[in-house]
Amino acid sequence: MAAALELFSKHDAEDVSIDDVASAAGASRALVYHYFGGKQELYVAALRSAASQLEARLRPQGNGRPLDELALGLGRYFDFVEEHAAGFAALLRGGPANRSGEIGEIVDSVRHRLFNLITKQMRVEEPGPCLRITLRSWIASVETAGLDWLEHRDIERPVLERMLVDHMVALLGVAANHDPQVESLLEDLVRDQLL
Repeated sequence: MAAALELFSKHDAEDVSIDDVASAAGASRALVYHYFGGKQELYVAALRSAASQLEARLRPQGNGRPLDELALGLGRYFDFVEEHAAGFAALLRGGPANRSGEIGEIVDSVRHRLFNLITKQMRVEEPGPCLRITLRSWIASVETAGLDWLEHRDIERPVLERMLVDHMVALLGVAANHDPQVESLLEDLVRDQLL
C-alpha cells in the first residue's frame, strides 16, 4: 500500500502499472493481483487508506475556543501532510476528471467530514449558503496550501497554519458583509478570542 501511494502521488494512475507497484514493494505481480484484483482496486484501496488516516487526525481533541480548535486541527492536518506526503498528494492530486466514481466519493468524504467538524466547532447547526460557500472555499485553500507546501517547503509550518486561520477569519469577514448569520458567527468568534 505504501509503495502504491508513493507511485500514485508522483504519477497519474494511468501511468502506474501493477508491475511498477510490485517492483516498488518488492513483491510479485501475482501477489498484488491476489490482494487487489487490479490497478483500479489498488488505487481505490490506497486512497481509502490515506483518507482514513487523515480523517482520524481530524477528530476534535478538545472543547476550546473555536479558532483555537481550528488552529489545533490545522496542526494535526499538517502533521498528516508532512508524515504521509505520498498519501496526501495521491488523495488530492489531479483535477475533476480524476474525481469520478469511488475516487470522487473518497475525496468528497474527507471534505464533508472536515466541513462538519468546522461547523460543529463553530457551534453552527444549519449553515446558510454564504457560510457553506465560505467554508468550502477555505477547505479548498487548505488543500492547495498543503500541496504547495509539500512541493516548495519555503514557508515555516507554524506561519502557514497561522496564515490559514487568519484566512478563515478574513473569508468570514467578507461573507459577513453579505449574510447576517455569518456576521453573528464572526462576532461570536472574535468575542470568544477576547475572553
